[in-house]
Amino acid sequence: MKHLAPYLALAVSTGFVLLLPLNSFGGPDAEAGFTSLFNGKDLDGWYLKLRNGDLEMARRVFVAEDGMVHVFKGLPDGSDLGTGVNPTHGMMYTKKSYSRFIFRFEYKWGTKRMNNFDKYQYDAGMYYHVSDDKIWPVGLEYQVRYDHLAGVNHTGDYVASGVFFQWYADKDGTFLLPGEGGRLQSRKSGQHYAKKGAKVHGLDGQWNLCEVIVMGDQYSIHKLNGEIVNLATGLTAKEGKLGLQSETAEVFYRNIMIKEFDKDIPIEDFLPR
Repeated sequence: MKHLAPYLALAVSTGFVLLLPLNSFGGPDAEAGFTSLFNGKDLDGWYLKLRNGDLEMARRVFVAEDGMVHVFKGLPDGSDLGTGVNPTHGMMYTKKSYSRFIFRFEYKWGTKRMNNFDKYQYDAGMYYHVSDDKIWPVGLEYQVRYDHLAGVNHTGDYVASGVFFQWYADKDGTFLLPGEGGRLQSRKSGQHYAKKGAKVHGLDGQWNLCEVIVMGDQYSIHKLNGEIVNLATGLTAKEGKLGLQSETAEVFYRNIMIKEFDKDIPIEDFLPR
């Protein structure tokens, strides 16, 4: 068993097992081939949707300024707070669909509290493999959330709606690499908690770097500030639109980038060795 400890065994949807080393990190041409999905000036290439269907209000919720997307820029602090209506829950969606890619973005929190903040504090997110762009969509979410009351990070959680996958967890139901003791869970949808103890900037005004690595229906990897915090295999969706959320708190997005692939890249290329 000691000889197997440095390796990660991942059962993928094809039915075979990959035995992967855990003591370094790599990736194919890690910094090459990225293109920007946000020009810093307007939302060209994206379209907007809110729960209330008001496009004019959506243009006040998602505002491009100073190289950032400023979410809730045009609304006052406390809008619909605690009412249960949540009309400005929404998304900015790409017009294009994607299957194999690395998606990167940065975020930081503002000060405004909106909608159902009392229930889900500092909550936003990024969606991929979206097949129905309703609010909320069918797809997979890279959760962006900080519970300041408990001091708990949820950025990197999966929230899966209508999509199922396999996932590894510790005894408390939090992601853990198999080589570190994570056990394979039954394929399911719903929320899947990110690794405990990841470095995150909560309310200190600093930016967080998020990365989502996706290879169709084979696997997806969630990274936060350079660390793998979640991973899924055997997805029941393989492509779809991307989206960034407006939900319960003012948030800023910037450096929204993507790198596409025309074939599957082995998962070991993105894992520690």
